[in-house]
Amino acid sequence: MMEPLQISAPSFSNFLRHLCRNILFGLLLVAGALYLGMCGYHHYEKMSWIDSFVNAAMILGGMGPVSTLVTDEGKLFAGSYALFSGLFFILLMGIILVPVVHRVLHQFHAAKKQE
Repeated sequence: MMEPLQISAPSFSNFLRHLCRNILFGLLLVAGALYLGMCGYHHYEKMSWIDSFVNAAMILGGMGPVSTLVTDEGKLFAGSYALFSGLFFILLMGIILVPVVHRVLHQFHAAKKQE
């Protein structure tokens, strides 16, 4: 009879490496989402780049727009970007927390093996 495969938790340095990699990937995704929002505000609302940045950052952060929207296209973009931002936040938390959840599950598995 074969013995069960022993699975040990990754080392702490390996865990930190994965966590840092996922955080960096998350930051790159945030930069891309922010740029997408800036381009949308700049194009549809004819805002300056700095005003586009403020509005995109506020919506991406969950606070809402700062400037009053005047065009129908801009309002449609802002609503779509707000919906995107909510789903994006869920995705981002998933990406960043995967190494943490993985480590916790390994700890539960290790504790179960010791019993």
